[in-house]
Amino acid sequence: MTFYGNFTSILLSTLRDVTPILILIVCFQLLVLRQPIPHLRRLIVGGVYVVIGLALFLVGLEKALFPLGKTMAAQLSDPAFIAGSAVNLTEAEWTDYGWILLFAAMIGFSTTIAEPSLIAVAIKANEVSAGTIGRWGLRITVAIGVAFGISLGTFRIITGTPLYLYILAGYVIVIIQTFFAPKKIIPLAYDSGGVTTSTVTVPLVAALGLGLSSTVPARNPALDGFGLIAFASVFPIMTVMAYAQIVQWRTTRRRDAAKED
Repeated sequence: MTFYGNFTSILLSTLRDVTPILILIVCFQLLVLRQPIPHLRRLIVGGVYVVIGLALFLVGLEKALFPLGKTMAAQLSDPAFIAGSAVNLTEAEWTDYGWILLFAAMIGFSTTIAEPSLIAVAIKANEVSAGTIGRWGLRITVAIGVAFGISLGTFRIITGTPLYLYILAGYVIVIIQTFFAPKKIIPLAYDSGGVTTSTVTVPLVAALGLGLSSTVPARNPALDGFGLIAFASVFPIMTVMAYAQIVQWRTTRRRDAAKED
């Protein structure tokens, strides 16, 4: 199928998916609220931009992001790259996959920094906190959590250990942190874990997991290729609450030092 034919198909599919949302909003506005739709012309133009933008984004995923993530993972975990072309690698230690672990951490950090949903949350958090929560501070803290989570998830795929052990341990730590973290930061921390798994992060991370599990010996893409998104969700919660706890501890320490002086 040509590019234009593929784009037309995705555009029609996107329009079909967005139509129920538009019908719901229009019905509530006209039948429940019984108010005219404000700025109708602007909303129509914006809706057209949304549909076209989503279609272009989906084409980009199919043509670039999915193949790129899968290809990079396959190349970095290729036995020929790890042990040399003359070696038939049937089993390897996790330490042999250092480059793929580093790549996973870096792809997790960079995609999270560019995540539009996280940018939106950081802007709103900065506004409602009167500048106390910095935009870049929150984005970098969340990105560090995602980087660590994706790297750990990659380690899980390489070693073949059960997914539930990591997720259970992660949420146990989150629950413990919840009791000690500043109360004002807890809702934002939990939301930060959700907004990371969105338009930019998910395609590359999913492709990374599938590409890696199809290359590592004795791994099944259907069983081991998925689960990285769960790591990208839970670990940012930890880092945001940990960051708030460190800030609170430093503030208390400075206050106590000032009283002593």
